[in-house]
Formats: sequence, structure tokens, C-alpha cells
Amino acid sequence: MELDSYDRRILEILQSDGRLSNQELAERIGLSPSPCLRRVRALEEAGVISGYRAQVDARKLGLTLMALLHISMDKHTPERFANFEQKIAALPEVIECLLVTGQEADYQLKVIVRDMDAYQDLLLNRITRIEGVTGVHTSFVLRRALDKAPMPA
Repeated sequence: MELDSYDRRILEILQSDGRLSNQELAERIGLSPSPCLRRVRALEEAGVISGYRAQVDARKLGLTLMALLHISMDKHTPERFANFEQKIAALPEVIECLLVTGQEADYQLKVIVRDMDAYQDLLLNRITRIEGVTGVHTSFVLRRALDKAPMPA
């Protein structure tokens, strides 16, 4: 899908406020509501807009400890990776899982938990028990220096 300036502006605005009404969005980009809605639906149908969600303050939920885990696997086979990814997807504390290269690790996970006890339970009783995990290196996040969610449009 080729994006024009209106499409890019729609993406920019919806990434910062996905709750805007079509009327408000149309006014902000300088289109009438009908063509604006057609463009948004086309972006959704093309998969450019893949969904909408609320941004939640983890601290208000008591989730105060964030960590980045580098996971090493014993075998680099599609079956081993698929099994690991399936098990990780079932852990609500894991908010991001990336298959990476250029590191000694195979995966980088971003996890968020209540405290160190919850992290220890997650690590020792669930993550390290996944078949194929041979090593884990953890870095704890002190603070978010930049949290830039919107994609450049």
C-alpha cells in the first residue's frame, strides 16, 4: 500500500490518540468525514493499522520491576524456537519477545513484575524450565529515558 500525506497524518494522529472520533480526525487532517473514514478503514484492511489499545501505567497496577532478559537456547531449530515462543506467549509478565542476532543470546525478553520475589519466581519456576533454555542474563531497568511508541509515519 502506498501512503500519501493524508494517510501518514492519519497514522501520526491515531498513534498519539487512538480514541479520536472520525469527525475530530477528519477536522485535524483537513478532510471531510467520509473520505477520512474510508482511508482509516483501508489502512486497517491493509494491516497498516493492526489494532488499538489502551496505554496503561504499570506502576498504578503495582508492577514496579522491569527487566530485560537475554535467553540462550541449546538448539537453533524451528521446532525449538516455536516451542519456546509458545511457552513465552503464555506468560503474562512477558510483554515483549524478540528473536535477536549479534548477541550471544537468541532472544531478548522484556518482563514486568511486582517485585524481585515475583521476578525470581518467573525466572526460576517458569522461564528456565522451558525446554532448550541454557542461559539467562538479566538487566534491570532503572528508568525509562525514552518511551517512544509512535512509529515514524
